[in-house]
Amino acid sequence: MAENSCPYCSSQSFYVKAPQDEYEIYEFDLKGGEIVFSLDNLETDWPEIHGDTETYCSKCSWHGKFKTLKNTG
Repeated sequence: MAENSCPYCSSQSFYVKAPQDEYEIYEFDLKGGEIVFSLDNLETDWPEIHGDTETYCSKCSWHGKFKTLKNTG
């Protein structure tokens, strides 16, 4: 299955900011094409991530729309 990764560093670890609080983040990894959130947040708190969601790489300075992640498959 194709994997998506950061266009700069090929990391598969990302985060998004909470819409109501820019200092609250939700970390996740992309595994097998699926979003797997960190267990630091309750499942009920997880935001919906879609193609236009502003996404940040956890390993480098890249950020952009979720749909622009590089397909490495």
